[in-house]
Amino acid sequence: MARALARHARHGATRSPRVACCLTVSTEQDADQDSDAKAAVKAAAAAADADPDHSPAPSPPTVRRGRVAMRPETAARLSGNRATEDEKLLTSKPAGRPHFLEEDTWRVLRIQSEFVEGFEALAGIGPAVAVFGSARTKKGSHGYELAREIGARLAKAGFAVITGGGPGSMEAANCGAHEAGGLSIGCNIELPHEQHLNPYVDLSIEFHYFFARKTMFVKYSDAFVILPGGFGTLDELFESLTLIQTGKIRNFPLVLIGHAYWDGLVRWMREVQVPAGAIAEADLNLLRVTDDPAEAVALIAAFAKENGLEG
Repeated sequence: MARALARHARHGATRSPRVACCLTVSTEQDADQDSDAKAAVKAAAAAADADPDHSPAPSPPTVRRGRVAMRPETAARLSGNRATEDEKLLTSKPAGRPHFLEEDTWRVLRIQSEFVEGFEALAGIGPAVAVFGSARTKKGSHGYELAREIGARLAKAGFAVITGGGPGSMEAANCGAHEAGGLSIGCNIELPHEQHLNPYVDLSIEFHYFFARKTMFVKYSDAFVILPGGFGTLDELFESLTLIQTGKIRNFPLVLIGHAYWDGLVRWMREVQVPAGAIAEADLNLLRVTDDPAEAVALIAAFAKENGLEG
């Protein structure tokens, strides 16, 4: 910088005296700073040669934990007197549920295991249909027998039947598939009030997490049959609609069973959501409503044939 200013100063004869003065002062200041810096470096080098014990200390070693590295004093500050991983593993723990089982790092492993076990168990089931409906449907009721017939018809058409594995409409669909000689699958979920697996399931998988269980329904089903149900049934319905509408999964049949139960909901969507611009009129074409189990299965079978999904 000093040299550049000097050049400007040498060629600045035509500039005003104020500019020339500023350039001269700046050049002199930079020269003085350069001289002081060089003197400081020489003094430091001389001091190090004269007294090696007072030479600058090397950077302290770092503590590395996976992708994270920090100085030892920083590690101590953040985690205190931290035991090694081997020590934590091999030290006996007091009686009771170990605390680490409640930590998020352990949950990640449990979540991973649910996906791995689910994928391995269901990878070879072939064409399948998920059937949803209320767990409160009474055995012997019209709703129960309707779900049972749908399960049987799906099995005879070559589809495995996947349900939540619980009672009510889920049990009925599993029962129909099992009695018809098809593959009856239950993806059961841990609930505060334990949901027992129904006795008609041939292949069962237990889940702690709803999102892992939902992934299995979507990944391994070629259609959804939605019987009358509560919040859980609505959750499965609207999640699948959202995934199809947003292009996250391919469009597959969503068949609602029971005009009396579902027409009010579809009418509200058409008369309220569409005018509000919340959904498009075409989005309602993703849904089919019928009272006839034979029609429901025929729709699904036609879709499977058209898309090469037959077993």
